[in-house]
Amino acid sequence: MAIEKADTLIEALGWIKEFRDKTTVIKLGGSVLDNSDALHHILLDVLFMETVGMRPVIVHGAGNRISAAMSEAGIETRFVQGRRYTDSQTLEIVERVLAKQTNEFLAEEFEKIGGRAMTLNFESTPVLTGEPFQVKDEAGNPIDLGFVGTITRVDRQVIENLCYAGQVPFIPSMCESADGQRLNVNADTVATKVAQQLNADKLVMISDIPGVLADPDDPESLISTLNPSTARELISAGAISGGMIPKVEACLETIDKGVRKVHIIDGRLRHSLLLEVYTTRGIGTVICGD
Repeated sequence: MAIEKADTLIEALGWIKEFRDKTTVIKLGGSVLDNSDALHHILLDVLFMETVGMRPVIVHGAGNRISAAMSEAGIETRFVQGRRYTDSQTLEIVERVLAKQTNEFLAEEFEKIGGRAMTLNFESTPVLTGEPFQVKDEAGNPIDLGFVGTITRVDRQVIENLCYAGQVPFIPSMCESADGQRLNVNADTVATKVAQQLNADKLVMISDIPGVLADPDDPESLISTLNPSTARELISAGAISGGMIPKVEACLETIDKGVRKVHIIDGRLRHSLLLEVYTTRGIGTVICGD
């Protein structure tokens, strides 16, 4: 057993050396945020990464928590083309639950285990600028999403200065427009934009799915490695379908913008982040350039 532990450490050593001083954007989502045991081990993994010289940056949503708060307030949750319709009442809940409560909760949990965290929300230092997100129906007519946005600028200097100082930034998926309007943004969208503008070495999408499956009904059909060409073929063939399509397409866009690797992993697996980053085999799907 002791020898096996030593072998694991030696395997990790090569990856630790390769990723030292490299930025990794980690997107927290799915039911992982509401699974205290899974979240604890993910944050331990992030602390390990920072301790051995990587520069992790956390982007998070709070979808389940927002839906629960809306239900308590008697407000119906409605999604339009995968985005939460956000009227003024919903926006107030999103800001309170996501940008304040969840953002501060994650930072506090990280500091409990010995890490140094910085919340980058509207009450501290917001780093995301955006504009209203425009979508159209099949006839080409604009669809009203309410206060939903997309990212136009990331304050790279603030984030990098925190990383250089040994602090881990925690960024909620909301932005502010040039005229001061706050907007709700899809967390995958934020994570991909932050990774692109930081020229991150990798982006890790942590959710409650194991990765890209050749057969969505068979968890044993995990595809461990994909390149953009194969991923697009799988989308065309229908092997990648449903909610996995926009996630994979966001990954492909991120690769096109210069991020070397994008990983999709199941955060419910204990120490999934370390297993994906610091072992040769990994445990999820990694998408890398052709």
